Amino acid sequence: MKVTSIKQKVFSIWLVILSPVILLSVVLYLTSTGYFGALPSFEELENPKNNLATEIISSDGVTLGKYFFENRSKINYDELSPQLVNALLATEDIRFREHSGIDVRALLRAVKGQLTGSSAGGASTITQQLAKMLFTKTPASGIERVMQKFKEWIIAVKLERQYAKDEILTMYLNRFDFINNAVGIKSAAQIYFNTTPKELSLQESAMLVGMLKNPSLYNPNRRLELTESRRNVVLSQMSKYDFISKTEYDSISTLPIVLDFKKASHNEGLAPYLREHLRGVLKKWCDNNVKADGSNYNLYTDGLKIYTTINSKMQQHAEEAVHTHISSLQDDFFKHWKGYTNAPFPKDFEREQIDNILELGMKRSERYRKLKASNTSQSDIKKIFRKKVPMSVFSWRGEVDTIMSPMDSVKYYKYFIHSGMMSMDPNTGHVKAYVGGINYKHFKYDHVKVGKRQVGSTFKPFLYALALQEGYSPCYEVPNVPVVFEKEQWGLPDKDWVPRNSDDKYEGLIMNLKFGLANSVNTITAYIMKQFGPHSVLDLAKKMGITSNLSPVPSICLGTFDLSVYEMVGAYSTFVNKGIWTEPIIVQRIEDNNGILLQEFSPKTNEAMSEKTADLMVRMLQGVVDGVYNPRADVTMGTGVRLRRKYKFENEIGGKTGTTQNNSDGWFMGMVPNLVTGVWVGGEDRAVHFVNIAFGQGASMALPIWGMYMKAAYENEAIGISMEDFVAPSTVSIPLDCATIDPNAIDPLEEKEDLDELGF
Repeated sequence: MKVTSIKQKVFSIWLVILSPVILLSVVLYLTSTGYFGALPSFEELENPKNNLATEIISSDGVTLGKYFFENRSKINYDELSPQLVNALLATEDIRFREHSGIDVRALLRAVKGQLTGSSAGGASTITQQLAKMLFTKTPASGIERVMQKFKEWIIAVKLERQYAKDEILTMYLNRFDFINNAVGIKSAAQIYFNTTPKELSLQESAMLVGMLKNPSLYNPNRRLELTESRRNVVLSQMSKYDFISKTEYDSISTLPIVLDFKKASHNEGLAPYLREHLRGVLKKWCDNNVKADGSNYNLYTDGLKIYTTINSKMQQHAEEAVHTHISSLQDDFFKHWKGYTNAPFPKDFEREQIDNILELGMKRSERYRKLKASNTSQSDIKKIFRKKVPMSVFSWRGEVDTIMSPMDSVKYYKYFIHSGMMSMDPNTGHVKAYVGGINYKHFKYDHVKVGKRQVGSTFKPFLYALALQEGYSPCYEVPNVPVVFEKEQWGLPDKDWVPRNSDDKYEGLIMNLKFGLANSVNTITAYIMKQFGPHSVLDLAKKMGITSNLSPVPSICLGTFDLSVYEMVGAYSTFVNKGIWTEPIIVQRIEDNNGILLQEFSPKTNEAMSEKTADLMVRMLQGVVDGVYNPRADVTMGTGVRLRRKYKFENEIGGKTGTTQNNSDGWFMGMVPNLVTGVWVGGEDRAVHFVNIAFGQGASMALPIWGMYMKAAYENEAIGISMEDFVAPSTVSIPLDCATIDPNAIDPLEEKEDLDELGF
């Protein structure tokens, strides 16, 4: 009886001792079988679902921007700073490389802490935290949280079997949300410190690891002192485990946190207009391409790598050139119109004309579209637009907080001068810089690809190229006299058309084609048009990549129609590329998030003219910059000589200025052997312009941007812009020196020309 009693007591004791173990084992077994909810499958463990941002990458490896729901980019372990890894291990899981997903020692320590009421630290390993982020949801109750913990243990063990330690650690850092649109360590390094995970310093690494505990609490933008304190805890842990010395801790812990915060925004960063243009292009690509599972690619979640032709340094120089010149030109424009009642509209504009322009501007605004979408009546909308409200408006000196009515803001924005600029390699078609406007946040309209404006004299080289192609010599002489296009013969609606020059200077003077192009003489261009007709000109324009639908009328010889900067740059590349038009391309290739090539892109090409003609045109366009001598008038002139005088370029340059009616549009097309660049400048509305041609011509509005841009590009030798001469084909034997220059003549670049009279 006593023996039986003892056995029962022993059994009871062991039952008490083993019951938790048995119960835990049963619960773990049931959890592993999915009894308490499904666990991730092998395939899900192999390929955990992540919303990965698509990255737009420059040709020199700089991330220009991203498309995302979550601003997350995946990186590999070898892209992590060793200091970052050490900080993470010291703070979150010092035995990470020893355990198999569950740290039993830490678990027992945590249980003891709970029983004794003492703080003993957390028990979750990095692997468990990853399991929680990847495969478990926020629990609705305490019991659900307990069951979730069991799931995390099992998933953690499975992850450890599936992945190497370095992979788990990297997945954890790639997954964590550091807030402020910084999801994953790559975004966090960029947004908080404008660097990469590889280049993170010790103190930067410590701050980011400190945020892992509670990123909202330890947000350096809101609670800097608290964040510094948490960073020092991380540094203390690193010192405790000998990742850094006590001396290093004492030194670094006293340093303030220095942020270089750049919040991820589609409005900010390099090339915002380009990124918006590519968004549409890439969404279409995603709609037409499927993944292995048969579903379409998603631009915002699939982590595509878009490798572009854009050079980040050239893009930076281009944006800076636009900013510098247009901000200065804007000051001139404000002064130009100061004191005029109708400003910035012409003095002869009727009130009704101005009101119509402003109303159209109102209807194009985001405020109007939102009110219209909310079914607000037209009369109420107008009342809202007339009521003064606080707002922040754009200025070149930063945003200005003010109080004005939305309609007044519409008029205010009409004052601003805009610009579009694109630069490409004429041999490869690779677009190197793309500046669609002056400020994407406030002016989202793209003046490179979307916007089209009157091209003026920049279209004249098309006619000269046709003449050369048909056998004319650059030295062929034409009298500077009016050319009449008869109404009946040319199918004109009202009367004969007689194009005039901007002035009567050198009226009747005999001049060669080279001089006529260099000085943009309308009558010479009209003469060529009359010889060949508009259909022949447009046929050549199409071969040179002009896709806009143009009417075959004589006035096209003066560029009276609208084209985009994108079209014009592509067309001018034909001259430099030996007569071969090369389609401008921006995307080189697309890869998936694992670096697997999905598609490569190459430009379309077309032989538009002979190599001889193309070379002669290059030499003709050099005359615009160098000036061309006319012995009959004893002058050397060219509309682009400012590039020699003011900007001191000494290498061979071809170019063409363009100025449209009323000075509404200013253009400059510039080219060197491996780069063609087009610049347009003008108001949002054609009615907004300089009255004085001294400011309103292409040589004043657009050419300086090209000059500043190329100066900066040449100073950066790593970019590799050619300063060599244009290479002439060996077959060309046509003389280009149309007259013998008098040795006693004034230096051509010091010779008086039209711009001198304008004060330049």
